[in-house]
Amino acid sequence: MASSEIEVVASPNSKSQTNPEVAIVDVYSASAYGDFQKVRSFVEEHGASVLVPDSNGYYALQWAALNNFPDIVQYIIEHGADVNSCDKLQQTALHWAAVRGSIMAADVLLLNGARVEAADINGYRAVHVAAQYGQTAFLNHIVAKFHADFDVPDNEGRSPLHWAAYKGFADTIRLLLFRDASQGRQDKEGCTPVHWAALSGNVEACTVLVHAGTKQELLIKDNAGYTPFQLASDKGHRQIANFLSKAQRTHHSHFGAKFCTRKIKNFGYAPILLCIIIILVILFINSVLGGSNLAKVTAVVGLWAWAALCLAFIAMIMFYTCSSKDPGYIKRPEELGNPANTEDPLLSIDLNNSSVWMGNWSQLCPTCKIIRPVRSKHCPTCNRCVEQFDHHCPWISNCVGKRNKRDFLVFVCLGTLTSLLAGCIAIKRIYEVPSALQTRETWFLHVVVHYPGVVIFLFLDGIIFLAATTLTVAQASQIARNITTNEVSNAIRYGYLRGPDGKFRNPYNHGCRKNCSDFLIHGYIDDEIAWPPLQRAAS
Repeated sequence: MASSEIEVVASPNSKSQTNPEVAIVDVYSASAYGDFQKVRSFVEEHGASVLVPDSNGYYALQWAALNNFPDIVQYIIEHGADVNSCDKLQQTALHWAAVRGSIMAADVLLLNGARVEAADINGYRAVHVAAQYGQTAFLNHIVAKFHADFDVPDNEGRSPLHWAAYKGFADTIRLLLFRDASQGRQDKEGCTPVHWAALSGNVEACTVLVHAGTKQELLIKDNAGYTPFQLASDKGHRQIANFLSKAQRTHHSHFGAKFCTRKIKNFGYAPILLCIIIILVILFINSVLGGSNLAKVTAVVGLWAWAALCLAFIAMIMFYTCSSKDPGYIKRPEELGNPANTEDPLLSIDLNNSSVWMGNWSQLCPTCKIIRPVRSKHCPTCNRCVEQFDHHCPWISNCVGKRNKRDFLVFVCLGTLTSLLAGCIAIKRIYEVPSALQTRETWFLHVVVHYPGVVIFLFLDGIIFLAATTLTVAQASQIARNITTNEVSNAIRYGYLRGPDGKFRNPYNHGCRKNCSDFLIHGYIDDEIAWPPLQRAAS
């Protein structure tokens, strides 16, 4: 790669930040600080012109736009200022508004004739600047309302997606991908957005790009012959290199896709678990209950054995239910039968007051093209968004979510009870083996040699018991607190799980008793806030 950095658009002077101790001496400083009365005084009483730049070549309109003072912007325009006037870098007031995401000022500019596609000397338009500074709401606004081209290249062939990927703004990446920005576009150096994300070492940016992509972008080489994986390795970004390497292997494993269906490929470990369950049932019947040289099965042992077999049978039914049941897939627009020409769902989304949108750009799914509920997540294995996503369980080859979490809890509880009961019966059966043996073998060695079926059963049953018990305890604990496995693992990333002091706080916890009763009655707990909602931080 010819260069290791992208030149960022020059940021306007920090003078525009409000500081009451700095004197307002001209129309430029008055515009920067938002002192409307001083602006009027300089223009109307002192004859100051808003048509000429200051000593640095910056216009009063640019300063007002930068700090989002729409009333001053409107006033300056009404007094003859050109909305498309440029500084020495050919940047307009709209460019400056994009730096800090000044949406209201941008509205005034664009409604008064500002060119949304105006480019500076580097070919940067307002969409590029917004992507460079992570101003996702601003970018969405000018695209949705003023039809700005969100996939246009600059002079180096880099689109806003390239910039967002390099700067590591995952929310901006989600928005651009949601709007179908091209992931495969190569700039003049042959780099795709994935190349730039790998170069900058941003894990979340790489993750969003790879999960939303077709995997073909992972194999594209830049002009120097580097793939994103090789570039990450060369720069020492081990975590990203490992992630991209795994994604590449997944891509190559899809070579046989034309020979098998998606359902067959995504079986996961479910067939293995099913085989283990069947083997355990067979061993239990043949080796534990009907084993030779073991004591005759008593009525009490037989009764408990039948109970264990019945529980195993019910567990297999629940296993099938968990594997085949819809975990809570959120329907895509085409599944809802929405017409093609509908109003832009992201138009002024920051002003929406819907029950779905909670102010987090991470709710945008660039793959499913939906605005998902805040507790939902896109599962890359199932390639679907799941409501109240808990986790993807490879042992049932399905996600655990809103609609099948109760079934999953019943399944793991049955697994715990069945393995415990069957294990106790097996231990009792071998415990009845006489300890006073006529040979010199120890009792334990005698059991291993003469009853290998029982030993194998106990070994496998012990593994199942430990795994099922761990899952049962974890799921029960999370249900009692109304929190998911995904939220426990990623609590630091989710702004809605933080209180005003920045510490962890679960807004969905209604108390253990209500959480459990709601879950047992409905199978899930409603996503209603248990405490007054605060301003959500971006996750």
